[in-house]
Amino acid sequence: MLKPYGIIPAMVTPLTKNDTLNEPSLRRLTNYMIDNGVHGVFATGSQGEFWAFSAQEKQRVWEIVVEETNMRVPVYAGTAAITTREAIALTQLAEKVGVDAVSILTPFMVNPNPDELYDHYRAIAAATKLPVLLYTNPDRTNVKMPASLVSRLAQIDNIVGMKDSSGDLTLVTEYLRVIPSDFSLVIGRDTLIFAGLLHGAKGAIAATANVVPELVVQIYDYLQKGDIPGARQAQESLAPLRLAFTWGTFPVVIKEALDLIGMEGGPCRAPVGPMSPAQRERLRNLLTEMKLIH
Repeated sequence: MLKPYGIIPAMVTPLTKNDTLNEPSLRRLTNYMIDNGVHGVFATGSQGEFWAFSAQEKQRVWEIVVEETNMRVPVYAGTAAITTREAIALTQLAEKVGVDAVSILTPFMVNPNPDELYDHYRAIAAATKLPVLLYTNPDRTNVKMPASLVSRLAQIDNIVGMKDSSGDLTLVTEYLRVIPSDFSLVIGRDTLIFAGLLHGAKGAIAATANVVPELVVQIYDYLQKGDIPGARQAQESLAPLRLAFTWGTFPVVIKEALDLIGMEGGPCRAPVGPMSPAQRERLRNLLTEMKLIH
């Protein structure tokens, strides 16, 4: 069964100025990342504005990414929902489309206790043959996943890994201490890829890999070769782009960065608006310093 590893971009969902899916840009973005060495692609996650799209729109995104990827790398689909029922329906739809695995953020708006979270994920896993990744992002959901819960869920056959976006390296090391060695924990905080891999994480699902996939892949590749200074330098080179996420309302910064380098991220769905002119110029200067704009 597929186990996530390496660098997997958390893809944006490109939109046109008319607020519709920009299919040519989505195809181009998929190829851009694969051509730069990523180990998978992840559509309709948090960076992909999963909350902003209907099931039919998500289905079309998955169809395009599966078609364009053409089995060169695995396709992961975000199928999160507040209710277990909706998460199951989305997961089964993604399975029908032909994705390789699903990643499911904890519920949001509600705050289930660990037993309720266990039942939520167990029911989803039982409803699909796909590999399932847990996904925790407590800064955005206010729902935490204790290590003891992850250890229980890791015993379910098709729950194969977890994306951790907590930004808490102590918690990451605790997850790694209690999970089985073949359970794939991947880092969701782009500034902690190097540290997470050193501690035993299997890879990263990284939003910055939309813009600089080659640089993010270098962190992983250098460590695979035992080149710790090279990996550290790649991480340090990446950090300013991740830290720039605060320059606009999430997730607009990566979309505007794609626009600035000629990749057409397009706008976010309202109510998320564009960056201010001053912050956009600041982003342009950063991308110029990173030699992404000449």
